[in-house]
Amino acid sequence: MTLALAAIIGGLIVLVWSADRFVDGAASAARHFGMTPLLIGIVIIGFGTSAPEMIVSASSALSGSPGIALGNAYGSNITNIALILGLTAIIKPLLVHSDVLKKELPILMAVTLLSAYLVYDANITTLDAIILLSVFAAYMVWTVITAMKSKNDALGTDVDAELASNQMPLGKAILWVVLGLVLLVISSQFLVWGAVEVAKFFGVSDLVIGLTIVAVGTSLPELASSIAAARKGEVDLALGNIIGSNLFNTLAVVGIAGAIEPMQAAAEVFSRDIVIMSALTFLLFVFGLNIYRRPEGGRINRLEGIVLLLSFVAYNFYLFKTAI
Repeated sequence: MTLALAAIIGGLIVLVWSADRFVDGAASAARHFGMTPLLIGIVIIGFGTSAPEMIVSASSALSGSPGIALGNAYGSNITNIALILGLTAIIKPLLVHSDVLKKELPILMAVTLLSAYLVYDANITTLDAIILLSVFAAYMVWTVITAMKSKNDALGTDVDAELASNQMPLGKAILWVVLGLVLLVISSQFLVWGAVEVAKFFGVSDLVIGLTIVAVGTSLPELASSIAAARKGEVDLALGNIIGSNLFNTLAVVGIAGAIEPMQAAAEVFSRDIVIMSALTFLLFVFGLNIYRRPEGGRINRLEGIVLLLSFVAYNFYLFKTAI
């Protein structure tokens, strides 16, 4: 048991650290090869902050632990909205005013409903995985085209300033990409093994471990970047980070895991977790756009942040109460 807990803690620490190194190296390398700051922010950083979820879910699927694979993806989405956005809004109220976010919130809602439809029969088949990955590919193409047409978007300036402060020589950048990716894979193996052992020890399902410990751990990059963005007043980055991460998790993370190994999902994945994830996404949609109050957008204030945070606490309390 002690060894399993050490594997989880150590795996999470290395996972988060290596993901950060991977993002820094990939962003610097991309800049050396002439990618625009906006595309780096959307593609490289978007992939990078979701790299822990992707690697862990892929490792879980390969090791025959579908509960951790699905729990990690859907649990991370719940954590992103309820915990991370809740804490971020409490620190600094978030005003939604970017046209990009107004487009992506409805897309996130549609993708969440698609995921609910596909998981309704408690199976993630190869066809389901292909559908999810195809939608993800279409979304990425649309995002890149939109970004190229909107080079004056504020996100480009923010990312450019961030890149300028973290720019490194090409050789070092490539080293961090390779080393970061290797450590991501190794640490995810330790994390999955430790999570399965802890689940066995306490007699709970690997799904619950995936929804809680693993989901929160792999969401740490989003937590750090969202709080940092909010403190700097870059509310679009904080919200965009969460929306983008949830789209990656729902489409790419589940799609990759399902493509590796078709999965039989526990019944509660739909009846409990997908329902909660959908409800929180709809709540974010209402808070964020809030068209009935402000035609230019909505506001996620401190009170709404507290509502989100309490939702996260209540959900996790219910999970552990029913699991033990």
